[in-house]
Amino acid sequence: MTTTTAPQIIPLDADELTAKLDQFGDMLHACVHDGASIGFIEPFPLSEATAFWRDRIVPALRGGKRTLYVALDGDRVVGTVQLDTDSMPNQRHRGDISKLMVRPDCRRRGIAKLLMQAAEQRARELGRTLLTLDTRTGDSAEVLYTTLGFETAGVIPEYARDPFSEKLSATTVMFKRLP
Repeated sequence: MTTTTAPQIIPLDADELTAKLDQFGDMLHACVHDGASIGFIEPFPLSEATAFWRDRIVPALRGGKRTLYVALDGDRVVGTVQLDTDSMPNQRHRGDISKLMVRPDCRRRGIAKLLMQAAEQRARELGRTLLTLDTRTGDSAEVLYTTLGFETAGVIPEYARDPFSEKLSATTVMFKRLP
């Protein structure tokens, strides 16, 4: 059940993510099945969605170079974004935004914007002055990022495969300078 109130946006550590692993897997699975271009292609079983969080994100969180924010609607995971700060010494001024996703049945409530604001605030706290990301060219996420102040650095053609077909889609590389 989804409420109409704003969800709670909080950071999760590796242990907290592990405790909600099934919900994270289910959300990722739902987003990919809804057509999200976030790195996965069909067939994409729920077990692979859960394994992504367990095998890739939990270790990254334990390493302290990634921050995971979650949107909770009550106790239900409805969205997430990550801030990756595992950069080379000459890039310690920037962070990468990745895997912004909101459950398909919870969209159009401002959750993605709230998640991005939390990630930006954390980047500022860490002294980061530049954020980067990429998104499938033409997706609604590209519009969202633009409204949040991100600028387009360029477009890379045939960057990633569509989740449902052999079609290759372009990606738009974006950045935002933080005051």
